[in-house]
Amino acid sequence: MYILGMESSCDETSAAVVEMSDGVRAIRSNIVASQIETHRLYGGVVPEIASRAHVEAISRITYEALETAGITLSDVGAIAVTAFPGLIGALLVGVNFAKSLAFSHRIPLVAVNHIHGHVAAAYLTHPTLEPPFLALVVSGGHTSFYRVTDYTDFCEIGGTRDDAAGEAFDKIGRVIGLPYPGGAALDKLAYEGDPKAITLPSPALGGDTPDLSFSGIKTATLNYLNGMAQKGCEISRADVAASYTHRIVQAIVKKTELALKKSGMRTLVLAGGVAANSHLRTALEALCKRLGVTLCMPDRALCGDNGAMIAAAGYFRYQRGEFADTSLNASANDDGL
Repeated sequence: MYILGMESSCDETSAAVVEMSDGVRAIRSNIVASQIETHRLYGGVVPEIASRAHVEAISRITYEALETAGITLSDVGAIAVTAFPGLIGALLVGVNFAKSLAFSHRIPLVAVNHIHGHVAAAYLTHPTLEPPFLALVVSGGHTSFYRVTDYTDFCEIGGTRDDAAGEAFDKIGRVIGLPYPGGAALDKLAYEGDPKAITLPSPALGGDTPDLSFSGIKTATLNYLNGMAQKGCEISRADVAASYTHRIVQAIVKKTELALKKSGMRTLVLAGGVAANSHLRTALEALCKRLGVTLCMPDRALCGDNGAMIAAAGYFRYQRGEFADTSLNASANDDGL
């Protein structure tokens, strides 16, 4: 069947058509309208501007997705939309458009948790992947470990207690003058520096817990930068990028190993926007090889927010008959769906 997926939780408006069945997991179209150039002017996402941009783009890209896939709305078996978590104004655009489209054309509507969507992106890159597995979702708003026992059953077993890894990358990238989004630029620059040049605290919390905390390393890095500026010393941006990236990746890998052991899972799924980080991907590949664990990562193009991942996640809720009605509303928080 064909699933039309819609994503508008932050600053990417996306619509996609995914064909899903017992033997098929294929993307027929995946259109993304990026707002990067707009928000670059402000050094980060401005929620009100993001919402207005979604309004301008969502109808156009939805019909572009259908045309690219070579189908019409009459061929769509279900519409899946991100309902939470995310920026409330941005989410409302997608939810209300999807509701209008679904009920005016008598198409079943499925509400999707954005985090579950990121994990479902792995099904599109690895068609034979199936639960159970451990999922590590690393993005601008989340850094969490989930025990996934079924396609729609997630249990969080650990994660960050404050900031997310993606936000930590973006903030320091911005502070040292890298273009928005800072995380992507920091990933590249880190190859040019010395990962041991600057001593920074580990985001990995002590004890037998898979939890992390990124506020400390951000503060320590800001203190280093401010101290160097007060002394009139020139900093090496490459060394900052390398040391900062190395410490964060090292901590995530350490806690991933602990989460794998505590969960007993033999398959790891890496998902979320920071899953595109080349240093993290390489380090987790080495970890899984050492432990004899299967690692499944979405293609880099599917790590960021996109409609295809929402369509894939929506398919499994459709199979369980979990349909939304006209009372569906958006939520900025993770409501556990």
